[in-house]
Amino acid sequence: MHPGATLRLLRVDAGLSLRDLARRIGVSSAYLSRVENGVDAVPTPERLAAIARELDVPPTLLMDVAHRLSPFVANYLEEVPGATALLMDISRRRLTSEQLLRVRAFLDAEFPAPAPWPDAPAPGLGPVLTPGRMVLRLTCSALEDALDVAAGRLAADLPGVSASRLVAELRRREAEASNAVGNGVAVPHAFVENTPPLAALVTLAQPLPDETPDGVPLRLLVVLVDGEQRTHRLMRLAHVARLASHGLAARLSDAEQPAQVQTRLAELESLR
Repeated sequence: MHPGATLRLLRVDAGLSLRDLARRIGVSSAYLSRVENGVDAVPTPERLAAIARELDVPPTLLMDVAHRLSPFVANYLEEVPGATALLMDISRRRLTSEQLLRVRAFLDAEFPAPAPWPDAPAPGLGPVLTPGRMVLRLTCSALEDALDVAAGRLAADLPGVSASRLVAELRRREAEASNAVGNGVAVPHAFVENTPPLAALVTLAQPLPDETPDGVPLRLLVVLVDGEQRTHRLMRLAHVARLASHGLAARLSDAEQPAQVQTRLAELESLR
């Protein structure tokens, strides 16, 4: 995984230059550039929280993408030592996503959460993705071919918006900064005013050896079109990057039916 690529993706979409964001969080632009390019280590949770504040997205989103422990969780583990032992036991047992869902169901039934999580949940991918906008095991030789197919599916659900317009906007955004977030996933996206948020998903029969931040060939594209305010748009991008960091491409690459995609995606998203 390459968290720096996600930070760059969000920064560019927020309309912030490297120098602007660096100044706002009190670091040098050279340091931030090294982080975005994977040269320096992922920032500390405190610095990730500062970046999240400037981007107006929940800090836990960035921490999850970077596999950093939220200070909220760290404080709890310090206050309740037994919680650490329980987490170690879960790790030792190697619980699967399905098994963790059963654990969560038990917790919800026996110990209802007294208050919402400190951060608002990110907009999910499931509600904006329909079976008709899923293209599974596509055979193509170039990323542009996959974008053309995805744009066609999206345009069919956007009256007055042509596929060629979507493709042009997707390519314009890609020219600003790569949409690849690592782990075989890319998030091409377009902002089109007065449109609802929609997603198309494309899995590839053969990985594309495009340039990616972590060197892992592309296996899956989540193509987004959105006319929402900046915060929701950035949160959805960060959420897809988080899914990528949790193995989205590996989970969906062999799916042959949209129903399989929906089930596996729901499992991943339920663990937010």
